[in-house]
Order: sequence, then structure tokens, then C-alpha cells
Amino acid sequence: MLTVNLGPVAIALDHLLLLLALGLATLVGWRVAKRGGDNPESTLFSLFLIGLLAARVGFVLSYWSMYREDLLQIVDIRDGGFLGWAGLLAVVLGALWYGWRRVALRRPLGWGLLSGALFWLLASWASQIYEQGTQLPNLTLRDAQGQSVALERYRGRPLVINLWATWCPPCRREMPVLQQAQDEFPDVHFVFVNQGETPQIVTTFLATTGLNLSHVLFDAGGQLAQQVGSMALPTTLFYDAEGRLVGSHLGELSRASLRHALGAIDRSAPQRTTEPERNPQ
Repeated sequence: MLTVNLGPVAIALDHLLLLLALGLATLVGWRVAKRGGDNPESTLFSLFLIGLLAARVGFVLSYWSMYREDLLQIVDIRDGGFLGWAGLLAVVLGALWYGWRRVALRRPLGWGLLSGALFWLLASWASQIYEQGTQLPNLTLRDAQGQSVALERYRGRPLVINLWATWCPPCRREMPVLQQAQDEFPDVHFVFVNQGETPQIVTTFLATTGLNLSHVLFDAGGQLAQQVGSMALPTTLFYDAEGRLVGSHLGELSRASLRHALGAIDRSAPQRTTEPERNPQ
């Protein structure tokens, strides 16, 4: 399961776990403060924001060569570009600073942070273990000519599957980024699985925008989205050469966040001697 539906809103599972960790830390800190000490609620929220800011800054600096070409992308956090260890380090340093300045805050803040961090680490670890054990779905889709194409035929090389639709603005915005990566990484298959639209609509869209996507498949019933547990678009899945899911991304990709995600794919696996025919889109 990659997303969780909260009414009409779909939220990435890792984002939900982070919010739950904040809620747990706040609850535990409040309970400890009732026995003596200051309520750490506002401090925990401040540390949460500091951690997010530090994680974003760390990510931007790591991929500065890509962000400096368009500085506005730095504040566009929709690409999900965050460096976890940088955020965690900022939270620890911030907590030490707050604790040094306010003695009455130390115990409630410490217990709150410990409980929240422990929950987040264990839940994230369990989620990653489950996700990375997921295999490429045994599913057959269709190409623009109506021919059946099994996803299994893409095994043998690293694989990136993008679930998208022409009516989805983030999908449209990230397409040039994915096309560029498709050209830059010839050892990786990029497969674009359209959700619920006809080949005529997609062909017109590609011709109008000038996009040249190598492998375009059609999933009229949204079967792939259901099998991987993602009801939001765009969703991008990253598989290694053996067909194991090694990462996923919900939402729009930037050049930097895509490059970061590709780092999880093992490119050392032997390439296949034959590859699927290129879709003449």
C-alpha cells in the first residue's frame, strides 16, 4: 500500500506516518508535562518545521546543479525532495538547544521526541520491508495498437513505471523530466502506463506536446494502480532488474527527485539480450 485515502484526499503512506509520529510525540509530551514540566506542544511543532526545512535544504544542496537552473524549484516541495538524515540532525540539535534554555521542558520534550521518533523509525522500516518485498505485478496491458504487453517482459533491466493521465496537471508537468531521464539512462526501461484513457486521446496529447515516450501502455481499468495500492496520480514505481520494488514516489517528480530515486535501482545487473519493441509514439 503506497497511499491512504482520507475521504476524497489521497496521502502518501510515508507522509501519514510522519504526521502520526508528530501526533504521538505531542500526546506523550503533554501527558508527561501533566506530572511536572512545560507542555512541549509548540516546541515539538517548531522542531517539526525546522526538521522539514533542514531536510529540504540538505536535499537542494545535494542536487544543487539541478536546482540552480531554476531557483523557484527550491520552494516547490511538491517534488518530495527531502534528505531525511539532515532533518533528523536538525531536530536533535534543536531539541538540545530548547532543553538547555528551558529546564522544565527537558523531560516532556525528551519523552515526546523519543516516542515519536521510535514510532516513525519502526513504522517506516516495516513499510520499506513490505514495499521492497513486492514483485512486479503479473499483469498484461495493451499498447497503442491494441496488442497485449505483459509487464514481465521488462524484467532483466531496471524499470521505472509511471502511472499517469493527460487530465492530471502534475503528470503533464513531469513528462519532460521523465523523457529526459529516458534519454539519459538507456540502461533503464521507462514505461508510461496511462490510466483510463483511450489511445486516441494519448496520441493526440503526445503529438501536441512534442513528447517522444518510448514505452506507452494503456490500463483502462486501473488494474495496476489497484495492485500496487496507489489511488493517486502521478505515481512512479522503481523496480530493480529482478522485478523487485525498491522505491516509489507519489506526486510530481523534478529532475533532482527523479535522480535521487534512480539511485535506489541496482544498475549492475546484467542487461537482457532482447528488449521490448519501442512503441511508435
